[in-house]
Amino acid sequence: MRSHGRIDGPLDLISPFRLDGRVCVVTGASSGFGVRFAEVFAAAGAKVVVAARRADRLERLASQLPDAIAVSCDVGDDDACHDLIARVVDHYGRVDVLVNNAGTSDAVNPAEQADIESFRRVVDINLNACFLLAGLAAADMIGRESAGSIINVASVHGHVASAPNLQPAYAASKAGLVNLTRDLAVQWATKGVRVNALCPGYFETELTAPMFDDDRSMAWISRNAPMRRPGAPHELDGALLFLAGDASSYVTGTSLMVDGGWTAR
Repeated sequence: MRSHGRIDGPLDLISPFRLDGRVCVVTGASSGFGVRFAEVFAAAGAKVVVAARRADRLERLASQLPDAIAVSCDVGDDDACHDLIARVVDHYGRVDVLVNNAGTSDAVNPAEQADIESFRRVVDINLNACFLLAGLAAADMIGRESAGSIINVASVHGHVASAPNLQPAYAASKAGLVNLTRDLAVQWATKGVRVNALCPGYFETELTAPMFDDDRSMAWISRNAPMRRPGAPHELDGALLFLAGDASSYVTGTSLMVDGGWTAR
């Protein structure tokens, strides 16, 4: 109970990070961050919807969680995005949290050898699909007059260049996602829908596996990260729960960097 700006009774510092009964949708949930995010949400009490293209992996993951469903979804397909949100609402009745995690990267070619089709494909998956899914989820949240959280998984390379990695489409799409996050956050700020970006540094995923298998690349990461190492899987857990739940009730339009100091250099 609050009285004159003070809190009477013991502080409850755990409940704001709980997600009991909330419906959390995670795209790109067949590997990497997506698998971990789904497991973290389930451990926090959420009902979880895992979505990706690889249905066999999704079904296996969903079967290991206490209250979860798997929905096969290629986020590059507009109809599949509409179907995903419709199936979530049909099954659970609502969407409380959406994590736009599905993503891809461009081939490692110099920009002067531009492959415009590859560029368009990366932007379509990393940016356009996030816009579509965010709008569909927000429409449900706003229609129910219920608070909701949308988390766009961007990257440090939404804020700084990817060089010496050759990823112009990835960098451009993640930078676009960061500012899309700001714009949607402002549009929906009075409607109960918060929108934030989670920006990891270098973590081991399917996209970064070639770097983690290469000694020179690992030396480069260690040399350039102020903490002198890449991130460990569990080091995104706290940031994810913070942005998803009530602990961040006054946070919207921000980029939360989890990068070992990469962008502080």
